Amino acid sequence: MKKGIHPTTYRPVVFRDITTNAEWITRSTAKTDKTTVVDGKEYPLYDLAISSHSHPFYTGKRKLVDSEGRIERFNKKYGRTTKM
Repeated sequence: MKKGIHPTTYRPVVFRDITTNAEWITRSTAKTDKTTVVDGKEYPLYDLAISSHSHPFYTGKRKLVDSEGRIERFNKKYGRTTKM
């Protein structure tokens, strides 16, 4: 690997899937202002809109997860409607 191009400031961070409230701790350089307490210890908290805990490909369930209104914006922009 090339020297000097990889971050050196890894720290434990809690990632939370806001759809399922699943949480896990891993090392990351992700910046966040939120914190949470896990097992009596405070960690930085990074919220995710979708992860392997809620994505239909990984869960095997076909469901629509549109937490930011992307489908409505697409339909408004291109004048299409979706039928389910």
